[in-house]
Amino acid sequence: MNVFEYVFVGLKGARMPLSNWQGQPLFIVNTASECEFTPQYLELQRLWMDYRQSGLVVIGIPCDDFGNKEPGDEEDIAEFCETNYQVSFPMTGKYNVMGISAHPMFHALREEFGDDATPRWNFHKYLFDRTGQMIGSWRSEVVPNDPAITHQIERNLQSWVL
Repeated sequence: MNVFEYVFVGLKGARMPLSNWQGQPLFIVNTASECEFTPQYLELQRLWMDYRQSGLVVIGIPCDDFGNKEPGDEEDIAEFCETNYQVSFPMTGKYNVMGISAHPMFHALREEFGDDATPRWNFHKYLFDRTGQMIGSWRSEVVPNDPAITHQIERNLQSWVL
């Protein structure tokens, strides 16, 4: 699978093809506004601020698949993220990440990488290199600034092209 093949709709309704960031690494996270992991928005924003000049793109994908933790619509989600966490990184509209109605990217992740790459809760994280190949995925409990993640980001900075 190549992540740049997938298209989402942005949180504000515009078409959001991941190919917009072809040649840049992507850090993609399924998010939720009312989850015990919601404070990870702070760390996601920090990663975005710290590494975007080097090419990293952080993308949030709001999801209500786990425990009804993202009950609002896109307008509610945008307001919540901007007001409470000053989120400025790209966000998609609300999508399913599990089951038959999951976005095709999540079907492809499961097919290629199995259950370990399948979200089990909100704030599952994926890092893709500049060619669109997955470098790694981390479960919800692993915070975005965990050394395992930042090591992978920094290790690959030299090979990324803006």
